[in-house]
Amino acid sequence: MRSKATLDAWRERVDAALARHLPDDTREPRTLHAAMRYAVLGDGKRLRPLLVYAAGAALGSPPEDAHDDALDHAAVAIELVHAYSLVHDDLPAMDDDALRRGRPTVHIAFDEATAILVGDALQSEAFLVLSAAPAPADAVRAALRELAHAAGSRGMCGGQAIDMAMTGQSQALEALATMHRMKTGALIEAAVVMGGLLRGADTATIDALRRVGALLGLGFQIKDDLLDAEADSATLGKTAGKDQAQGKSTYMTLLGLDGARARLDAVARDLDAALASLTGRGNDNGRALADLAVMAVRRSR
Repeated sequence: MRSKATLDAWRERVDAALARHLPDDTREPRTLHAAMRYAVLGDGKRLRPLLVYAAGAALGSPPEDAHDDALDHAAVAIELVHAYSLVHDDLPAMDDDALRRGRPTVHIAFDEATAILVGDALQSEAFLVLSAAPAPADAVRAALRELAHAAGSRGMCGGQAIDMAMTGQSQALEALATMHRMKTGALIEAAVVMGGLLRGADTATIDALRRVGALLGLGFQIKDDLLDAEADSATLGKTAGKDQAQGKSTYMTLLGLDGARARLDAVARDLDAALASLTGRGNDNGRALADLAVMAVRRSR
């Protein structure tokens, strides 16, 4: 990837911003603050914050200029929401998982009550950080609406509710796609759109970014289903084979291995076309966004 150095620099930047914005664990309540930092600052792909930076860069500014403070706030906010969702998703009442990002989940490392509070606090912190983004008020309000919509009952939480209700039952392919568009795709789409909103993109450009984000989210989920079936826990950093063990419908169970791979290839082609339409072929400003798209659909973990 030609933009690897850029992506590495953005990853370091968001890690530093996360550490800076999270509460100090030397201040009370220390256990809660320590657990919040544990949940967020471990090893992670940081896909969503990287997409915020890459979308900002794709709109015409050199990649190094995408490090402005407003994008930092959006990148931190969306990673905090994502981290909160993982903490709650791992709880015994949800997926009951003991491994996340290669180490014990928060409710195992601390306790269940602390894990619930960690998720609640991270969600609140996300909106606090985003509300303080140094950008025009209209852009900040639009970004707040985007994140709230993606995180709520019409997005991530709603998708999780459907996922829980359908555990052990077979879903039609269209219903599965809708669930994943809400549960996983909504935050990925929001990351791309927020980068554009805080860069002052016009309506047509936001629509193009939304198309890229939606396809990216779909490709990410299909690849996730393939990895859950094919990879081991050490590679994934989380429990492998969990979906099959819980009787969940996946692209693998509905389409088979070859069918899921073919669907992923088709999404990847549509995504490439959407990226070309957004940035123009050969546009170096869009290179990081294109490379992140490749990473999402071709990753090994």
